[in-house]
Amino acid sequence: MKIISVRESPEYKDKAIQYIQEIWASEASMMVYQDCIEKSLETEKPLPHWYLLEDQGEPIGCAGLITNDFISRMDLYPWLCALYIEKAYRGQALGFKLIDKAKEDARAGGFSHLYLSTDHNGYYEKHDFEFIGTGYHPWGESSRIYATEL
Repeated sequence: MKIISVRESPEYKDKAIQYIQEIWASEASMMVYQDCIEKSLETEKPLPHWYLLEDQGEPIGCAGLITNDFISRMDLYPWLCALYIEKAYRGQALGFKLIDKAKEDARAGGFSHLYLSTDHNGYYEKHDFEFIGTGYHPWGESSRIYATEL
C-alpha cells in the first residue's frame, strides 16, 4: 500500500483526477475536481491537497484536504473530504492511513484542527473526531460536522 500526495508527486495528477472523478463527480461536477486538483499544484498555500491510496499501482482509495466542503461553516478549515476506500479493501483501517496523512499535512500547514462533514456515525469517532454540530449545504441538505485537534 502506498499513499501518494499529488502535490508531492505531480506526475499522479491525471490519475488522481480520473479516479476521484469516477468516485465522487457527477457529470455537472467533473470540472470542480479537475480544476481543484490542477490548481493545487500551482499554489504555495498550505491547501488544497489531494491523495491517492494505491495497491500494486492501482488506486484503491482517495481523500482531499480542502478549505471548504460545500458547507455553511466557512469559519472552519481545513476539511477532510472525498475519503473513499474500495469495498474489497475496507475493514483494514486504510481510511485511517489517509486521514493520518491529511492530519500531518494540516499540522504542517499551521492548522490546529481538522474538520469533516458526513452522514456516517461511528467511523470517524474511532479516529478522535468529535461531533460539533450541523452544517448546511447549498443544495438544501445538512450534514454532521466533526472536528479533531491536531
